[in-house]
Amino acid sequence: MTPLNKTKKLIGEAGITFTNAFVASPLCCPSRASILTGKYPHNHHVINNTLEGNCSSTAWQKTQEPKTFPALLQAYAGYQTFFAGKYLNQYGNPDAGGVEHVPLGWDYWVGLERNSRYYNYTLSVNGKPKKHGGNYSEDYLTDVLTNMSLDFLQYKSNYRPFFMMVSTPAPHAPWTPAPQYQDRFKDLKAPRDPNFNVHGKDKHWLIRQAKTPMTNSSIELLDEAYRKRWRTLLSVDDLVEKVVKRLEVRGELDNTYIIFTSDNGYHTGQFSLPLDKRQLYESDIRVPLLIRGPNIKPNQTTGLAVQNVDLGPTILDMAGYNVSKTTMDGMSFLTHYTIHNTYTTWRTDFLVEYEGEGSNVSDPACPLLGPGVSVCFPDCVCEDSFNNTYACVRTVAPSANLQYCEFDDNEVFVEVYNITVDPYQLINLAKTIDQEVLEKMNHRLMMLQSCSGQSCRTPGVYDARYTFDPHLMFSNRSHRRNRLRRA
Repeated sequence: MTPLNKTKKLIGEAGITFTNAFVASPLCCPSRASILTGKYPHNHHVINNTLEGNCSSTAWQKTQEPKTFPALLQAYAGYQTFFAGKYLNQYGNPDAGGVEHVPLGWDYWVGLERNSRYYNYTLSVNGKPKKHGGNYSEDYLTDVLTNMSLDFLQYKSNYRPFFMMVSTPAPHAPWTPAPQYQDRFKDLKAPRDPNFNVHGKDKHWLIRQAKTPMTNSSIELLDEAYRKRWRTLLSVDDLVEKVVKRLEVRGELDNTYIIFTSDNGYHTGQFSLPLDKRQLYESDIRVPLLIRGPNIKPNQTTGLAVQNVDLGPTILDMAGYNVSKTTMDGMSFLTHYTIHNTYTTWRTDFLVEYEGEGSNVSDPACPLLGPGVSVCFPDCVCEDSFNNTYACVRTVAPSANLQYCEFDDNEVFVEVYNITVDPYQLINLAKTIDQEVLEKMNHRLMMLQSCSGQSCRTPGVYDARYTFDPHLMFSNRSHRRNRLRRA
């Protein structure tokens, strides 16, 4: 958020900033599916960025798109809806309807074909392909999305409420900045936090395989990526400013909620992993969340732990739709805007889950690694693998700030962190923490991994209402570990 000065002023300072906002899965497609459906991955069944992993698949289109919050806004709350930008990574795939497919729930549709680009891309404009080239003034995607958003605000009906979702690829790779910003932040480096370029000796094998210290080339790569990411965000900052000003000119600003967030975090050098997401650590699962709008007092900050599965229910609540009619796993935090740092009626924990991806064949550049890994850098440091498959209970309560994770691998590897005293997750407590706590967290994880709707919001281990019954624990651990696979 550092380079987004206009966004912080126009949304954060004009409303509320959430310091504990998280995603259900730290990867584009599963996370975006959770935003749209209000569901955890084990319930919407999008497990990775591939068509086989249900990313914008025909199965997703048939079973989940009719239940997204925009579809409900349009069908039952009378909203006119507009989408512009990156939807799901496989959107436009000819094996799933191509760009002719317009997802249910959108009156005006401008969807990017496939994954993030800044130039030389195709947009689906209400189901018709429109190709863009490499001319900045006509084709730079962030600016194209800005102009289409402003046009929608200008020409929409004044007699119906509206919902607009603008999804910029920035700051996603390939990190192409607008020409006026390409020389900014020349001396910037990625943060050298305590977990930067440190060997994760007590972590899952995928983290342990990272080379420490990183090579100079890896450090130069991640620093340059960090600079470019900031540069691309300056155009996003301009987008926010123009949209807010257009709403103000039209006299609609005071009656409009504006939400700013992202689909996943990002690591740059933490535990010697050069750059990516997909990991269970705070760098990857935390996202910004800023909201302004009616009845939200300015200059607020809250530590309420919210997740992207809560965005759909909250937006439906804003529109006056009865969220209890849905099957969403998340819950509306609308009533908590004016309650500062309260946990009295809010859940104390939530689920983070991810299914790792790996290649069936060895990477020719890294033959010693064998098959099963992916996203490997020139130094043969890989960011993902088949058994980088995990589920975590993340607890944020007055008495505890913890993370408990289990991997679906031969070891059933466990990682536990006390975020209060160890915010950079340097010390895995799995072998030293009290056994009773481990049993309770294991039980809680099993409950959340099989939850749906209301059962995803039951009291957590550090909630005064929590009751622990060991007899409820599954006798067969494989039931839990294979849930995502079967999905």
